[in-house]
Amino acid sequence: MRTPVELWKNWESRLIDEKFPLRQWLGGSEHSAVFLTERSEKESQKLAIKLIPSEDLDEDAQLSRWADAAKLSHPHLIRLFECGRSQIDETPFLYVVMEFAEEDLAQILPQRPLTPGEVTEMLPPTAEALAFLHQAGFAHTRIKPSNIMAVDNQLKISADAIRKTGERDSARDATAYTAPEVATGGVSPAADVWSLGIMLLAVLTQHEPELRNGDLQVAVPETIPAPFGDIAQRCLRVDPRQRCTAGQILSKFQVQEPPAAKPEESVSEKRPRRWIVVPIAVALLFLVALIGSKYIFQKPTIPPAENHPAESQTAPADVPAAQSPAPFAEKAKPTRKAGARGSVLQQVLPDVSRQAQSTITGRVKVGVRVAVDASGNVSQAKLASAVTSKYFANLALGAARRWKFNPPQVNGQAATSEWLLRFQFGRTSTQVFASEINR
Repeated sequence: MRTPVELWKNWESRLIDEKFPLRQWLGGSEHSAVFLTERSEKESQKLAIKLIPSEDLDEDAQLSRWADAAKLSHPHLIRLFECGRSQIDETPFLYVVMEFAEEDLAQILPQRPLTPGEVTEMLPPTAEALAFLHQAGFAHTRIKPSNIMAVDNQLKISADAIRKTGERDSARDATAYTAPEVATGGVSPAADVWSLGIMLLAVLTQHEPELRNGDLQVAVPETIPAPFGDIAQRCLRVDPRQRCTAGQILSKFQVQEPPAAKPEESVSEKRPRRWIVVPIAVALLFLVALIGSKYIFQKPTIPPAENHPAESQTAPADVPAAQSPAPFAEKAKPTRKAGARGSVLQQVLPDVSRQAQSTITGRVKVGVRVAVDASGNVSQAKLASAVTSKYFANLALGAARRWKFNPPQVNGQAATSEWLLRFQFGRTSTQVFASEINR
């Protein structure tokens, strides 16, 4: 059964199942509609409700799928809260209530393609969520730009079309995102990977590849930059057994700690070469420190505009626990007795591109805890808490490793210390607040 879009729009202000008001029509097609809703007037949390005409559906099977999906929990997967049956006028339908997404990737592509940096931000959380679903025995079945969403500056993929691996999807209209084997073999993790490959081409070129009848092989344009061209080719192999997995894609983007011998190089970007200027500056700062200065701050330079993955609403993402910097090693430390406290000798602020700054709403806060050795150099750095943007987290970590400190004095000797650096990224400036952690 198909419901005209104009009819959907006329349902604004109606009440679903006597508890979910249709506040605003958000979009849809002849097959479904999505409205803004809320649990009750007392709860101001925005939610989305999706309506699907049920006349030609196996209602029990669809409600069972949604119930299974509601049990799944992952930071990059849209949460489903409640589902059921209802009717407006003479139209019966099923509904599912889910997290409200402020934006989806399909809204960006008509304006411009994604930059390679933005795809680098988008792809890992998408692959991570897919790997989670595949390990649990499910397939997403609808990987495409409209189902890559932003929820509170965090990237999430939709969850309302999840099916068990091998299940047939008779209601699905075949598109370029549909793997060749789905019609005969049902949905599968390999079919999701095919869809991901098609989406990679779409977001980088603004065009979905055109597949002619009987032509199963998709040509990957030579203009697709590395490593995305290779990933797309591995995703779009006709034989599903030869495709890469979501886990293999994710492994290409694991956050790696930089070598200890090169703390001046950030994880997420290579900074302008300062290998001539920095030693001179450090020597001058040390000389001033000898004559009694306690606090010296290096004035940050304004970097030229560069293309970096920003915390945009299409591709913000958490730093997975498994990818976080290594925790501090447990070492025996001297008991702090009477003596001089440590102080900051050299402060380094992150180099944030203007493009990234323009995406910030309010403040992006990143706490970094650093271990400082007796010579005043940062020996280790780790995130102090969970963050919403891997891009800004990596900037903060890279900057924190380059700080210098006047070490505290314990019994007349320089001692190790720990500091908490609280970075705050704004549209026009970046601030940092440093405090020594008492032990």
